[in-house]
Parts: sequence; structure tokens; C-alpha cells
Amino acid sequence: MSPPPLSAAELASGQKIGAQNQPDTPIRVSFEFFPPKTPAMYEQLWASIERLAPLQPNFVSVTYGAGGSTRERTHEVVDRIQREKGLKAAAHLTCVAATSDEVNEVARRYWASGIRHIVALRGDPPDGAATYTPHPGGYAFAADLVAGLKKVADFEISVAANPEGHPEAPTKAADIDNLKRKIDAGASRAITQFFFDVDVYRRFRDQATKAGINVPILPGIMPVTNFASAARMAVKAGATVPQWLHKLYDGLEDDVETRRLVAATVVAEQVKLLKADGVTDFHFYTLNRADLTYAICHILGLRAQK
Repeated sequence: MSPPPLSAAELASGQKIGAQNQPDTPIRVSFEFFPPKTPAMYEQLWASIERLAPLQPNFVSVTYGAGGSTRERTHEVVDRIQREKGLKAAAHLTCVAATSDEVNEVARRYWASGIRHIVALRGDPPDGAATYTPHPGGYAFAADLVAGLKKVADFEISVAANPEGHPEAPTKAADIDNLKRKIDAGASRAITQFFFDVDVYRRFRDQATKAGINVPILPGIMPVTNFASAARMAVKAGATVPQWLHKLYDGLEDDVETRRLVAATVVAEQVKLLKADGVTDFHFYTLNRADLTYAICHILGLRAQK
């Protein structure tokens, strides 16, 4: 059973988090961004990177639009992050809407630019398609992509994991087997889809270990400020939204500031519990917004490096 959510008094004071934080066990973080669609969104993205870079993340990743629709923008952002900020940048790469030769060429461009880390994904169906169908002449699935990338160059490769099972997987056991194939093909870590109940991650980690998966499995953490939007994302991703989380956000539809305070407290508690289990690496889905992620990292003991 997961511990109950914090009481209203604990949410207001933050004393439970402060008292139980464990500064002697440092954590490492990584941040995920998505490529911007407009000049204004680009400014917001870069402001977020500027804000979070001093925390010295283990790496930062930049997503890849459906069907490779953001290929050039992803490359530009990844290259600039690594070149101007000196951070270890990772580019997302998918199997969708491209032949294996085309994907390999993109990978070679990354390697030539000094990018050594790829997040290898099957990818979502392109716009207008209800289900995923491998591209003729392309990599069929993420395990094939990982194996192909390793032949292009000695990339460090991260892959996705679904603690509650991928929505298209016939069973959770089959989904674990698929993750094992990706690791066996050469991936060095897995990053989970976001989740809200820490027991979901605990059970998944135990199942993965039992299946012989011994690489780090980074919990994917998503601070929730817009609960309605997060609930829709959860349905699409196959993630469960616990009833206690519904109750925490109840009545806050028009109260942005309180939602932000609740989000920071919930995530800090989530990470604290996982840290007590020995987890040291966390991956934050920033949604290109820095302030909330920065505040959470501060609560957890991370400080900007000058």
C-alpha cells in the first residue's frame, strides 16, 4: 500500500518533507524538454534550460515529434544545449516514418556533432494512423533500433519502460520481455513513463530484476500543475491516476498558485519515498517549464553549481 497523501497542515508547512529528507544521500537528475513550435516557445524553452543548467543534470534529453516532424528542431536544440551549456545532451530517435538508412544517417549526424547519447523509441503512430505499423525498410521496433544504432557508433542508449505496461502490450509480462530485448540489444538504462503511485514503480522494478534486467531504471517524474491535462495524458499512456490525487486537486481548477504548491509537495514526497528505497537517479518531464522542477530539486537538496 502507498502511504496516504500529506495532510493539509503538512502540505502547508512542508515539515514532513524537510524532516525526512536525506541530504547525505545525493540524488542525480535528468531533464526532458520538447522542441518548440514558435519563436515564443523557443524563448520559453531556452529560459528553462538556462534556469535548470546550474543544477548540473546527469543529462538532458529532447523529444522527437511524431513521424520525425521535429527532426531538425530536435537536432538544433540538442546541439545548442551541449555546445553552449556544456551539458550532456541526449536526442530522442524513433522508428516512425523512416527507413533504417534514413534513421542511421540522422544518427551519424548526431555523432558527428558530438552527441553520444540517444533515447531510442519505437514512437507513436504518425498523425492520422490509429495503430503503429512498421515502416517498410525501417526498424520495426525499439529493440531493432537499439541494435542498429550500436552498429552505427558506440552510442550510450536509453530506452522507455512502462511501469503499468504499454497500452498496446498483450500482457505486462510481454512488456517486460520487450524491455529485456531492448537492454540485450545494447541499451544502458531505461526511463519510465510517468506514474503517481510509488508502489507501481516498486513492483515494476522487482519484476524487471526477476526478468534479468540489471540496468538502472530511472523513474519518470512529472509535476502536475494542470490536473485535467495530466489525466488525459495518463489515459493515453496507460498510467493510473490514484483517487487520492483526484482529491488533492479537487476545487483547484481556477487556483493556479495552489496547484503549483500541491504539485511541488506531491513530487517531493514521491521522490523522497523512492530515495528511501535506494533510488538515486530521477528523470523529470519538465514540459519546458523550469520553475516548478527547480523548486522540487531544491527541496530535495540539489543546489546550483556556480
